[in-house]
Amino acid sequence: MSAKLAEWNARYLEATQKPLAEPASIVSEWLPLLPTGNALDVACGTGRHTLLLATHCESVTAIDWSGAALDILEDRSRKAKFPVRRVDVATMTESTKHSARGIQIVLADLEDLCLPAESFSLILCLEYLQRPLFAQISSALRPGGVLLMETFTRGQLDFSGGPRNPAYLLDPGELRTAFPELHVLFYRELNAGQGIASLVAQKPNANC
Repeated sequence: MSAKLAEWNARYLEATQKPLAEPASIVSEWLPLLPTGNALDVACGTGRHTLLLATHCESVTAIDWSGAALDILEDRSRKAKFPVRRVDVATMTESTKHSARGIQIVLADLEDLCLPAESFSLILCLEYLQRPLFAQISSALRPGGVLLMETFTRGQLDFSGGPRNPAYLLDPGELRTAFPELHVLFYRELNAGQGIASLVAQKPNANC
């Protein structure tokens, strides 16, 4: 286990002593307008968004590299009475085609991930930035599917908390043009209390 992964596992285990964090406001605000089919929560952590999506979507695939976080998510899912199962990353492509209602949990190295093409009606990516995944995320959306992404910009360096490594911070305006295959439905950048960019974008239908 890498030192970085061990650190994140420790953070997640510590977080079990606190109430589950509220979903990001953009997710709660947009949820009624988002597709209800298969959803993907990238870098899901302990599942604050996964559990919300499970009330709205037919099925949710939750991916993270932290086994500790996924153990917590599985426990919280069962307590919330959601059907939940573990899926091996090697069989994720096939399982998304026949996913039953509920939550499927995938342990995977997000830096070495291969998302199945045209498999999800909705993809969430919150507070996580891995630029090589951008093309995969676009490909993984079904026609008409929606991406909701929100993460930190370089403006966060003016505030406490959040990542400090510029490699994990968006440049000004970067997120707006990061998914050229998608149609932007909503975009904003904030620099008040935190530096953050938010995007909601849709994959065109095949006949458009």
